[in-house]
Amino acid sequence: MSLRLGYGLNGFTDHRLEDALALLAELGYDGVALTLDHAHLDPFAPDLAGRAARVGALLERHGLAVVVETGARYVLDPRRKHEPTLVSDTGRARRIDLLERAIRVAAEVGSPTVSCWSGIAPAGASRDELWSRVEAGVAALLPVADSHGVDLALEPEPGMFLERIADVLELRRRLGSPDRLRLTIDVGHLRCTEDAEPAACILGAGDLVANVQIDDMRRGVHEHLPLGEGEVDFPPVLAALEAIEFAGLVAVELPRHSHAAPSLAASSLEFLRDAARRPQEVGR
Repeated sequence: MSLRLGYGLNGFTDHRLEDALALLAELGYDGVALTLDHAHLDPFAPDLAGRAARVGALLERHGLAVVVETGARYVLDPRRKHEPTLVSDTGRARRIDLLERAIRVAAEVGSPTVSCWSGIAPAGASRDELWSRVEAGVAALLPVADSHGVDLALEPEPGMFLERIADVLELRRRLGSPDRLRLTIDVGHLRCTEDAEPAACILGAGDLVANVQIDDMRRGVHEHLPLGEGEVDFPPVLAALEAIEFAGLVAVELPRHSHAAPSLAASSLEFLRDAARRPQEVGR
């Protein structure tokens, strides 16, 4: 298998970063998805650049690649999950500041991509207003991303304003299809919300895919499940990623399973390697 497998550190929040990285490297993972949060790299604590440099050195010591994620639940507001966002009625500048910090961290630790999402549409805001907000926010971030050589990858998230791949493609169109604006795919989300099968979605997105999160899920239920416990057919998904020559990390995304992180990391790697060995025919 030519795909590079990673594990999301938001599923290792009960571990010190040093211990999590050592464990994942020992298991044989190729990299990690690093969520900026209090657990491993707080984006608002003092000396962010210095701490990011130390994280970069740790990653290099263990031979791990990295992608930066920004989906921490309470990093901006201790009372409101994920708020404020790019589409909130107020406070959007704070989300943009967080994403700018993430871009700088990505450049420091060697991540080619920063992954983010739009946020849940607040009640009472028109679709035109929501489009205006998300366009303005992303447009402000793209020059920062470009100056640091980092891609911004929007993730369609169930229940959010940008919920499906088509929504992200529409945002790209509205902004003139900028090279730095690409796509994060969560395989479970594809099963949850998209009409087509996950493998077909991946093939359709092609080289716009900059980041992949992998987990299991059921149709219409936004719950990240360990691999094999939902409805995703994984061999064709992995074959589709091979077919589009995806070169980034395919990182296991189990943010509610830190209590079982070591065993799930081991079993997830075994599951994906086994799924990749099963022959599949994937055509465009």
